[in-house]
Amino acid sequence: MNLKERVVVITGATGGLGSVITRSLAERGARLALLDIDPNKLASFKESLGLPEPRILTQSVDLLDPSGTKTAAEKTVTKFGKIDILLHLVGGWTGGKTLLEAPTEDLIFMLNQHVWTSFNVSQAFVPYLIQNGWGRVVMITSPYASRPNAKGGPYAIGKTGQEALMLTLSQELKGTGVTANLLQAKTIDIQRVKGSAPSPENASWTTPEELGSAILYLLSDEAGTVNGVKIPMYGSY
Repeated sequence: MNLKERVVVITGATGGLGSVITRSLAERGARLALLDIDPNKLASFKESLGLPEPRILTQSVDLLDPSGTKTAAEKTVTKFGKIDILLHLVGGWTGGKTLLEAPTEDLIFMLNQHVWTSFNVSQAFVPYLIQNGWGRVVMITSPYASRPNAKGGPYAIGKTGQEALMLTLSQELKGTGVTANLLQAKTIDIQRVKGSAPSPENASWTTPEELGSAILYLLSDEAGTVNGVKIPMYGSY
């Protein structure tokens, strides 16, 4: 798959998932706008990629800041002239307590990570995709959004909000040439444990490479009719 003409924005670019996806897209010729909150990690990651300056832009951004997020979008367009793809890969988890025990801060944290960052990046970047008449938005969610487990309430609530945001966005994007889709993972297997030490517990985990393959399909022209779907990437559980 050749992405030479595509400008891809990746949030959470230095993370366990984001770094794998970034390298995969770099190999396919994409021009990359990489966002992360840690400037030192971004600088180190940029150096490791070894891409020429015309193909890469790194920005340290707090995605909870709407103004700062919109500025990041403007800088991306200033450098590359357009934006084609938004991969919002920022995540996070907190849990282990019942809803009656969970501190307010746990819910605030999960709403910030999954709902507010998604809202801010959508408002900042998606208008540029619509201007192109072609675009792709992909985010990662969880089966726990629709089937919460005990002691995971704040996470499930955050992911439910993110899913509602994306499904609404997909309806509002109809007819624009832009799609919005979700990949559902139960646990992202950053350490590839299910390969090195398979067990019934980790059989439903999803590696970054597996998610990356699904993302590549959703970015293709052939996936232009796929919009507003939640693709399960975890088997049964």
